Amino acid sequence: MKVLITGGAGFIGSTVASKCVDAGMDVIVLDSLLTGRAEFAHRFPFYCGDIADEKLLDRIFADHPDIDATVHCAALIVVGDSVSSPARYYENNVSKSLTLVSSVLRNGCKRFVFSSSAAVYAPSDGGCVDEHCRIEPQSPYAHSKAQFETMLDDIVAATGLSAMSLRYFNPVGADPELRSGTASARPTHALGKLFESYSTRTPFRVAGTDWPTRDGSGVRDYVHVWDLADAHVRALESFDRITADSSRLTVVNVGSGRGTTVWELIRTFENVLGKNIDVVVAGRRTGDTAGAYASNDRALRLLGWVPTFTLEQGIEDTARWLAVRPHLLNSV
Repeated sequence: MKVLITGGAGFIGSTVASKCVDAGMDVIVLDSLLTGRAEFAHRFPFYCGDIADEKLLDRIFADHPDIDATVHCAALIVVGDSVSSPARYYENNVSKSLTLVSSVLRNGCKRFVFSSSAAVYAPSDGGCVDEHCRIEPQSPYAHSKAQFETMLDDIVAATGLSAMSLRYFNPVGADPELRSGTASARPTHALGKLFESYSTRTPFRVAGTDWPTRDGSGVRDYVHVWDLADAHVRALESFDRITADSSRLTVVNVGSGRGTTVWELIRTFENVLGKNIDVVVAGRRTGDTAGAYASNDRALRLLGWVPTFTLEQGIEDTARWLAVRPHLLNSV
C-alpha cells in the first residue's frame, strides 16, 4: 500500500509515517513546514507545500499514480491560538482541507483517513465518552474539526469517497526509536509544560481547580503517540472491510481509555522523573473543559486496536526524546 500523509513532517504525522513504513507501506509526505520539521521528512519522498495547492497535489499524484490512501494530519491545533485567531483556523482546518479532498478525489484516490479530535465532544464531568456522545465544540479549533467532519460525511454520501475519522485524545510520548517527537520549543499541552517547568525550574500552572472532577482539576486521556500511529496502520489495513457497506463517515475514538486528572499527571511525572515540581494554581483558560476519556470499544471492534503503552512510558519516551532533540533538530 502507498499512502500520502499530509502534515507528515509534524509530531503525529511523522510518527504515523514511521509506523506505516515499519508495517511495510510506502509513504509520501506533503507538509508546508509551517509547524512541521524537514528533519522528520527526509526519510520519505517529500513535497514541501500547502494542502490547498491543487497543482502540487496533481503533481504528487502524477509522480505517484499508485497512491492508495490519504491520511490527513495537517492542521493548526493550539486551542488558545484558535480563540484569538479563529479565521486562520477555519481557513486552514476547513477551507483548505476541502480543497485537499477535491484534489484527491480528482486524482482518483478514494480512501481518506482524517485526524480529528475528541475536543468535538460536548463538555462532560471528566467521564467516558463514546462516538454516540453529543457534539458541542468549545473552541474554534474544535469547531473546525467538527465542521470538517460534517462536510466530509456529506462528501462521502454524495461521491465515491470512503472516509474514516480518528478522534484523537491527548497524544504524548515519542517514536520509541526516537526518529521523531515533539518539535516545538514552546509547548502548549500539559505534559510539555511540565517538562518546561522541570527544565527551567519554574512553577507549573494548574489551570482551573473547580472542575466537576474527582479532585477539581481537568481530566485528560493521554494516549501514547506510537499507539495512535498503530491505530492509523490498522485503519488503513482494514479500511475496505470497514467502509465497504457504509455510505457515511466512519468515526472512531483513539485514546488510552483512562482518565487522568492534572494533579494525577503531576504526581505520575514526579514519580517517573524522581523530582518534585513547584505548582501554582491559576484560573480556567478560555476554551478549556473538564475533559473526558475515551471509550475504545469501537476501535477494538472495527480495528482490533487496543492501546499498549502506559502514561509512565509516555513520560519516559518524552524525556528520552527531549534529551536527543537538540542533536537531531536544527535551531531548537
